[in-house]
Amino acid sequence: MLEVDNLSKRFGGLTAVRDISLSLAEGEILGLIGPNGAGKTTFFNCVAGAMAPSAGRVRIDGRDVTGQKAHKLCRAGIGRTYQIVKPFAGLTVRDNVMVGALNRAESLAEARRFTEEALEITGLAPIGDDLASSLPLPRRKRLEVARALATRPKVLLLDEVMAGLNPSEVDRAIALIRAIRDSGISVLIIEHLMRVIMAVSDRIVVMHHGEKLAEGKPAEVMADPRVVKAYLGEGFNA
Repeated sequence: MLEVDNLSKRFGGLTAVRDISLSLAEGEILGLIGPNGAGKTTFFNCVAGAMAPSAGRVRIDGRDVTGQKAHKLCRAGIGRTYQIVKPFAGLTVRDNVMVGALNRAESLAEARRFTEEALEITGLAPIGDDLASSLPLPRRKRLEVARALATRPKVLLLDEVMAGLNPSEVDRAIALIRAIRDSGISVLIIEHLMRVIMAVSDRIVVMHHGEKLAEGKPAEVMADPRVVKAYLGEGFNA
């Protein structure tokens, strides 16, 4: 569903992402991990159209969409969330989700249907008429996911949707991600909570200093000495 070939992003003399290639199959959850500053969110921004890559290609379902603006990539089938959740505080939960649906729907009636389906899968339907400003963090996180789902993505990019959640909330979020995958959407997820990545990912890609350090099955990647060193430092094994 998603193919990224040799993607790079430079800011003047700084290369934030260097020659990253990965693929995401239909119905797969791919974890993207790495220390802070590894370039993960910059990579997301280039894939989702918030930034134009300096080099490389992005294809969604076989279609080359490299460098297109975010709203066009959304219509092509790429949905994404952001680390910092910023709903439209003065709108209801339902209307926040409708904002996403209207970018993809052909009519207002279809947008309403997309909205209700997204509210249902994320468990927000009972509070659809509440103001977004009244929501605690876990529900604001779910609202961010619901708005992305309302765009009817083929591929969903999740950027640290677990940050700030307590253990029981994390468990519910894991169940939600699995339900999204089971609905037919491929998922690429950035997450720092290792128990989440190990629980949901079919494969893992590790970034470090803007480059791909490792790729493979979760257990294999987490046993890689290079990955241990990147996360825990030289002295860990000693």
